[in-house]
Amino acid sequence: MNLQLIIVIIYIIALFAISAYANKLTKKGDSESFILAGRKLSAPIVAVTVTGLAIGGASTIGVAENAYNSGLAAGWYNVAWGIGAIGVGLLTAKKYRSLNVSTVPELFEKYYGSNARALMVFSQIIVMVVIASLQYLAGGAILASLLPDIFTIQSGMIVSAVVFVGITFIGGMWSAGLSNILNVSLIYLGIILASISSISSLGGFQEMSLSLPSEIPYFHLIDGLGLGIIVAWVVVMFTQTQSLQAVVQISFSAKDGTNAKRGFIIGGLLMLPIGFLSAIMGIAAKAAYPDISATLALPKIIMSLNPLLAGITLAALWAADVSTACNLLLGTSTLFSQDIFKRYIKPDIDENTFSLVTKLTVVVIGVLTFILASSVVGILKTLLVALSLTTAFTLTMLFTIFKPSMCRKSSASATIIAGIITLIVWQMVPEVRIFSHPIYMEWIVCTLVFFGVMILDKRKITKIDEKEMVKNA
Repeated sequence: MNLQLIIVIIYIIALFAISAYANKLTKKGDSESFILAGRKLSAPIVAVTVTGLAIGGASTIGVAENAYNSGLAAGWYNVAWGIGAIGVGLLTAKKYRSLNVSTVPELFEKYYGSNARALMVFSQIIVMVVIASLQYLAGGAILASLLPDIFTIQSGMIVSAVVFVGITFIGGMWSAGLSNILNVSLIYLGIILASISSISSLGGFQEMSLSLPSEIPYFHLIDGLGLGIIVAWVVVMFTQTQSLQAVVQISFSAKDGTNAKRGFIIGGLLMLPIGFLSAIMGIAAKAAYPDISATLALPKIIMSLNPLLAGITLAALWAADVSTACNLLLGTSTLFSQDIFKRYIKPDIDENTFSLVTKLTVVVIGVLTFILASSVVGILKTLLVALSLTTAFTLTMLFTIFKPSMCRKSSASATIIAGIITLIVWQMVPEVRIFSHPIYMEWIVCTLVFFGVMILDKRKITKIDEKEMVKNA
């Protein structure tokens, strides 16, 4: 049995052992304990959970794939994620924790009605299913590179899916939180050691640069992609972190507002270095293997390293996928069970049955995301387009919390519909692409629609009850 396989098996055993312990912390028949960890996560666990959610296939394999073609500027993707997380910590984490809700659509219905809730659920599930599918794709690429005699990309995706779904099914949010202590530690250890070793093996930065195409500024922080794209990433990440269920659910799960705030700020800071380290390895792969598939850039360069280091690092990359996929699967299953099944199908469902439905939904969503993953191409590009849809959620959410006097009963529905139509038009009509990224058009259209509704609709929403805001804090 080779060393890399032993490392993977040990890692999988460790994950399921942690999940088994997490299951003991989850009260049987208590849905809040499963989906929100009983609202008991401390700041350090919030930090590693949000970091684990952020540092997935897009933040490692995807960044290296982008850096293979565009250079060091690709590392700004993780900085953008970190800025978004810090923004949540400074602006909204404390307020989100104080709300007596489990999902973002639940909050929307409270102020905008059932139609807004339904639109929000539909849109959020689409976004998170797309993101989760990317983790399967990256996981398959990692295992196929790590153990090419055992895994193809397809079989690696299957194993990844089994682990992602299994861990989430067993322990819910406690599983996601506690397993990320291991995952984030492993990610840091593996990425740092591998980046140092890959640079050294190629003779340093100067020798690497001699092997790279001269027409691309591989070591420039901005020019490889351009300032417009980088700013778009920051806008996308600030947008999605404020309203995406998988992110906000972590703040709902904190012990209190202070732990939520501190956890997101610490988590955001933890994310900052990983992107540039992954980008460096993508550049090293370009120097060493100029003709391989960009998706295999990072796994390929790591497999050229010492077998022990290669095994640890690729296990770390796989850990990044595990950490992200678990939160996404949990967030999506929470939306279905809470906002569709309990709200529209069986409102009088008992707690034990509801917990079972939530767990079974994890399995169903896992199968659907695996099917979608088979048709996904281009990890980072696909992810960023999907996340643009969160613009309508964030815009409405921020006004609802900070300036409710400007919100109207139809604000949420109209803005979400405008966001969906804008993204469809962007994808289908190339002539409208006057910006470098759809996020800019999303913000312009959604903002115009929001203020247009404010003028035309005279039905103001009820101002947020301050007493309710501090309930459960």
